[in-house]
Amino acid sequence: MKKTLKITAVFLLLITVSAFTTQSNIESQGYKIGDDATDFELENIDGSMVSLSDFKEAKGFIVVFTCNTCPYAVAYEDRVEALNKKYADLGYPVIAIMPNNTEVKPGDSMEAMQKRAKEKGFTFPYLMDEGQKIYPQYGATKTPHVYILEKYDEKNIVKYIGAIDDNYQDETEVKTKYVENAVDALLSGKDIEVKETRAIGCSIKV
Repeated sequence: MKKTLKITAVFLLLITVSAFTTQSNIESQGYKIGDDATDFELENIDGSMVSLSDFKEAKGFIVVFTCNTCPYAVAYEDRVEALNKKYADLGYPVIAIMPNNTEVKPGDSMEAMQKRAKEKGFTFPYLMDEGQKIYPQYGATKTPHVYILEKYDEKNIVKYIGAIDDNYQDETEVKTKYVENAVDALLSGKDIEVKETRAIGCSIKV
C-alpha cells in the first residue's frame, strides 16, 4: 500500500513538474520587451489572410490572444472592441488571435468565431492560429493575453506584455488601464511606465 502511494506521489510530481516546465518553456521562448515580433499570415473570420504588413498606415498594433469560450475573454470582449474603436484610427488597431486547439475547444471553431464576431459586432480582425504556431512565438499563455507592438524601421517592436487592465470582473472598478496607458504613452512619444503585467485568464488549450 505504501509502495503504491509512493509511486502515485512520484507520478503526480512528475506531471506537475512537466506542466510547469511546459509553461516555463513557452514563456522563456516567447517575446520580451524590445524584441522584434515576426509577422504572420492567419485566416480571418471573413476568409481573408491577414498579416501585420497589410496595415501600411499603422504605427503599431494591439495584439490580443483571445477566444469565445473563456469567461475571462468574454468579460473583456467589449473592452477589446472599445480599444479598437479608440486607437485604430490613431494607428494602433486591435488584432485578435484565437490560439486554442479547436478539437479540445470546439466552441472556438472558425464557425463559432464568425458567429460570435457577428453577435458582438467586432470591428477588428479575428484570426485563427491554425496549427497553434503563433502563440508560442509570442509566449502567450492566457486568454486574454496582450502584446503591444510599435512599428520601427519596418520592425514590430514589443513594447508591452500582459493584461488589459486591473479588474476583469467589473469594468467600473478598474483603477489602472494598462493597455490604454501604454498606447497613450507611445502616441505621446513617452516611455511606458508599466511595460509588463501578469495576464489573467484561461490557459491556452493545446
